[in-house]
Amino acid sequence: MTIAAQKITPCLWFDTQAEDAAKFYASVFKSSKVGKISRYGKEGFEIHGKQAGTVMTVEFEVAGQKFLALNGGPQFKFNEAVSFQVHCETQEEIDYFWSKLADGGEEGPCGWLKDKFGLSWQVIPTVLLQLLTDEGSAQRVMRSMLQMRKIDIAALKRAQAA
Repeated sequence: MTIAAQKITPCLWFDTQAEDAAKFYASVFKSSKVGKISRYGKEGFEIHGKQAGTVMTVEFEVAGQKFLALNGGPQFKFNEAVSFQVHCETQEEIDYFWSKLADGGEEGPCGWLKDKFGLSWQVIPTVLLQLLTDEGSAQRVMRSMLQMRKIDIAALKRAQAA
């Protein structure tokens, strides 16, 4: 896996959990893998403060999207301003990704959650955009969705049909 082959690569900043996070994400999504791992050397210790031999970066790929995880220290934390959407065709997919990604994290409203590393995700059905753009039922669908944590496709469709 060569990170440079992709024009834009998201870099996720962790304190010390880059390798654990990469392995976790690769275990949750099919067609995923952990790639090269680079380690801090003695050079630059006075700037980065990391012990020689500890993990600096981890290349990984999730469902065809390449990422870089960096152990940069505790200075920066994830917040909801950036999230990753997981588009799901079925309720079974929603249930799977919701349970895996929310495990050890925090469930939020309307399909949002934070994983155990603090990264925000939206686990949403692919049919949601269609349901929210149907002029006759969009408001009912929105009202229904606003009451949910994990998205329930059947409940959204019932709101559309009401």
